[in-house]
Amino acid sequence: MYAYIDGKLTFKSPAYVVIEAGGIGYHINISLNTFSKLGDAERCRLYVWLHVKEDAHTLYGFADEGEKRLFLHLISVSGIGPNTGRMMLSSITPEEIQTAIVKGNVTQIQRIKGIGPKSAQRVILELQDKLRKEGPDTLMSMPANNTVKDEALSALVMLGFARNAAEKVIDQEMARSTDTLSVEQLIKFALKSL
Repeated sequence: MYAYIDGKLTFKSPAYVVIEAGGIGYHINISLNTFSKLGDAERCRLYVWLHVKEDAHTLYGFADEGEKRLFLHLISVSGIGPNTGRMMLSSITPEEIQTAIVKGNVTQIQRIKGIGPKSAQRVILELQDKLRKEGPDTLMSMPANNTVKDEALSALVMLGFARNAAEKVIDQEMARSTDTLSVEQLIKFALKSL
């Protein structure tokens, strides 16, 4: 529903912030990782996710899109809710979590408060292939001025194709074409080859 909220940072604590945007103050739960990245900025942009329950609507905010993507992967695992996902992102950095999952490091995941041996194994079992397929740079924010190749590659990865296979096909299509291809054309050609 919401992609991000950009506005004046009116209150900041390690657990949540209040951002005023359009005359409304949004209470947004954050991780310690996001808290450390906010610094002393008066204005900020947080990428948000809205959790809707029977008795509450709760916003969770992230300093960048990569952290939000990892959070959404974490909460997709059975037994991991939004608060546990936020605790995981507060305990170790998103990069460390992703590396631990991809390498199958149960011990590192288990060190996180609230994560036992069975939960750690479940997280690795359910997310290892997904994160491996997305590649190590999935946590990096997308640059504002993407090239046609970057946008097409991003779209193919979001559709579920392996990053290295999609990149190889895109490079082949770009080398084959004499004209400048649009993002849409490049994706269509790549989908035929994948």
